[in-house]
Amino acid sequence: MTDEARVGVRDVETDDDRVVRVFTFQRPEQRNPIDLATLRELDPLLTAAADDERVRAVVVTGKGPAFSAGGDLRGYLTLYQDPAAFRDYLERFAAVCARLEELDLLTIAMVNGACVAGGLELALACDLMVASDTATIADGHLVFGQLPGAGGSQRLCRAIGLQKAKELLLTGRTIGATEAASIGLVAEAVPAADLESRVMEIAIAAARHSRLGVQRMKELIVLSQDEDRAAALQAEMDLVVDYATSSADATEGLHAFLERRPPRWQGR
Repeated sequence: MTDEARVGVRDVETDDDRVVRVFTFQRPEQRNPIDLATLRELDPLLTAAADDERVRAVVVTGKGPAFSAGGDLRGYLTLYQDPAAFRDYLERFAAVCARLEELDLLTIAMVNGACVAGGLELALACDLMVASDTATIADGHLVFGQLPGAGGSQRLCRAIGLQKAKELLLTGRTIGATEAASIGLVAEAVPAADLESRVMEIAIAAARHSRLGVQRMKELIVLSQDEDRAAALQAEMDLVVDYATSSADATEGLHAFLERRPPRWQGR
C-alpha cells in the first residue's frame, strides 16, 4: 500500500489461521469520498479477498470522523458533462456494491461516523451495518438535488420498508445510530470506544463457519427478498437438499457435533 492509496488494507487474525480483512477509506480530510479512483482500488481488493481461502469475513470502514460522505460532488460537475463517463462511474459503483453483496463471506460496514449518500449506498450492500452511537446516517441526495444511482434507493426500501425509506429518501433527514438501529437500518449501535471490538467479535464468530455454508445461507436470504413466498419456499428446499446431499461441509458438521470436536471445513 502506498501513501496515495485511497483504501487501506489490514488483516485481523483469528485463533485458527483465518483472517478478517478490513478495508479502510483513508481520505478523512475529504470525508472519504467514493470517487472513481477509490472504486478502481476497492474492486480488485474485494476480488483478492474472495480468492483468498484464509479470508472469512470482510469489514469496510472509514478513517477519521466519517465512514463516507458519498461521492465527489466537485467531480460530478465534470462527469455530468459526459453521460458515457458518468454511466461508467455508476456502473463501476454498482458493480462494487454487487460484489460486496454477493461475496461468499460475511461483510460488515463498520460505520464509525457520518454515512451519507453514496456512503450509505455502499454500506447497504454489506450484510450488516454496525454503527458507533455517535455516527450519523442519511441518504441526503435530494438535499443537493442528486439521486442515488448505485442501488441505494432499492436496497434502502428493502432494508427498512417503504414508509421509512420514503421518509429518508424524500426528506434527506439525518438520523443517529440509535434511531437507525430502532428501524432496522443498522444491526447494532454501540459505544464508539467499543465499535471495533464488537465488529470483530461478530466477524470472528462468522469466520468459524464453513465458507460454503455462509455462501448458501446468503443465497437463502436473497430468496426471501427477490422471490414470491411460494417460489422462495420451493427454492429454499431445492438449495438445502442439494447442499446437504452434495457438500462435504454439511456432513463434516454432523460428524463434528457427534464427535464433540471443532469442525474441519473443506469448503465444498
